[in-house]
Amino acid sequence: AGKATIAALITAAAGVAIQIAAGAPYPPVPPVFFILLIPAGLIATGRWWWAPIAAVLAGMFLTIGLFAAGETGRLVHPTSVADSFGLWMQMVAVLAAMVSGALATKTNLRRRWSAIRD
Repeated sequence: AGKATIAALITAAAGVAIQIAAGAPYPPVPPVFFILLIPAGLIATGRWWWAPIAAVLAGMFLTIGLFAAGETGRLVHPTSVADSFGLWMQMVAVLAAMVSGALATKTNLRRRWSAIRD
């Protein structure tokens, strides 16, 4: 589940890159890359049981942000097909990262508790 979480986070970042290439308004250094790639780096490089939680939190933040910023219209009424595709790609991958991150955390906690009991 950890590898799936990393793959989903990187896929979401690729979706953002597609949106930027399609002309979506993003700042010169989009914070969303940090929000997606820092949890991926934590999961990939560290062996902390809590690392996948960062992916779940990032996914929640981005999903809530999509609705709070009023950008959901870009999903159903696209001004650019590439922009809409990139946003769909990002959000589906973010949801996958949330699910796989939760499963990875559950697995890590089970391993941690079984190691403590033994």
